[in-house]
Amino acid sequence: MFCRNQSTRVTIARGSALEMELRRGKFRQSIFMDTPQDSDIQKKIDHEIRMREGACKLLAACSQRDQALEASKSLLTCNARIMAYMSELQRMKEAQVMQRVARRSSDAGPMDDRSPCKGKVAISDLRIPLMWKDTEYFKNKGELHRCAVFCLLHLGGEIFDTDMVMVDRTLTDICFDNTIVFNEASPGFELRLELYSCCTEDDYSAGSTPRKLASKLSSSLGRSSGKKMRAVLEPGACSPISNGSNAQLLLPVPPVPGPKYHVLAHTTLTLSHVQDSFRTHDLTITGNEECSYWLPLYGSACCRLAAQPHCMTQQMISGCLRVKLGGDPQGWTNVYGVLKGTSLFCYHRQEDMEANVEPLLTISINKETRIRAAERDPQSKAQSICISNQYGGEDVTHTLVTDSREDTQRWMEAFWQQFFDMSQWKQCCDELMKIDLPSPRRPALVTAKQGSLYHEMAPPLSAPPSCEGLLLQDNAVSAEIRALLSSYYSDSY
Repeated sequence: MFCRNQSTRVTIARGSALEMELRRGKFRQSIFMDTPQDSDIQKKIDHEIRMREGACKLLAACSQRDQALEASKSLLTCNARIMAYMSELQRMKEAQVMQRVARRSSDAGPMDDRSPCKGKVAISDLRIPLMWKDTEYFKNKGELHRCAVFCLLHLGGEIFDTDMVMVDRTLTDICFDNTIVFNEASPGFELRLELYSCCTEDDYSAGSTPRKLASKLSSSLGRSSGKKMRAVLEPGACSPISNGSNAQLLLPVPPVPGPKYHVLAHTTLTLSHVQDSFRTHDLTITGNEECSYWLPLYGSACCRLAAQPHCMTQQMISGCLRVKLGGDPQGWTNVYGVLKGTSLFCYHRQEDMEANVEPLLTISINKETRIRAAERDPQSKAQSICISNQYGGEDVTHTLVTDSREDTQRWMEAFWQQFFDMSQWKQCCDELMKIDLPSPRRPALVTAKQGSLYHEMAPPLSAPPSCEGLLLQDNAVSAEIRALLSSYYSDSY
């Protein structure tokens, strides 16, 4: 049994330890109230639930194989996102409880509030090599096995899917041209890549079974009786499966008919795999040759995995400073300092920084830099900050002065946080890696057929058909479904 707080969506098991603590008054019900973050996740869950309902309706109404494959792919992606959002919501609620317990516990020690910054993680140029037999690829022998494949990528609460690709023995590599960017990754991220496959040789239309049954019965019963039976069994204009007079046919139809995708291989990428170049990663293959969705994978995936921590792309701190230039004891200059990435940029004025003017002085801030705060002189309340670096085998020290001890403490804290972020993000802070912005996603539901020397090339598509244009081919798809699917493809990226 469960009891539900009416002001929140969180469910608490009756008789659990958490419920007993609530009754004792150790916890307040207010800690389970929806925070702004909780509300955002709940909105995402509600959106994906609506998208899932639209995908189910579309899948039940599809009469074309390519449409059914795309609808089934959308349904699988929606389900994965719903599960991820629910897990994220549960983790947030547990974190709220644990934080409240730590604050109220009398024996809780000092808590270290320092945490590493977030960052962007991008995966691009994904290639999965295939290993066909010589008789299949070179001699073109055997049945032409064709599968629809796509990749699903999980990182925390973010889930993205690639475009669907048709694969047969004419291809040596499965190529995904998508650039997928995760915006809220931590240095301990785990990016799970899953390769899904589905055999395309079966007929997945909702009315395929009655149509096949009608064909067999008409040939068995004769021309006259078979014609009447076909008129009853074949779908009419009023419904996906009707007899033309709005009378529903009482045949067992699956709730969500259509193609089924299966995980063919997967791998998990972490910070250690990040490198500003094209690398090969091992795949764990889950299928075998007996599976209909099987493809002869080589056992590896090639991609470019790059990361941009926020400490490398955003200003960590800025403000007025005085810096000592040259060996003159009186050679102090007022500057506007900006700590960003691996450098402290010193400008004449703040306007120079905003206008992208070349800085007056650039001081390196890297893993080898040494920084200390010292008293400028006994009579002064201000403190100086000494920054030491190695340049050409020699120690070079730059001295900075702030206006107050509070400013010095603020700058020192920013330096320590920067060093902590660098220690957590490791090689990602050596230099800024390039991440290309993902291109706008094509609202196409049909992928062009692949060709080779052995197989006839498909005619080129002059323009990818729009989602709405394809849906209008099926009279059974309502305007509500078209709006949902149009929203899905516009909001995916």
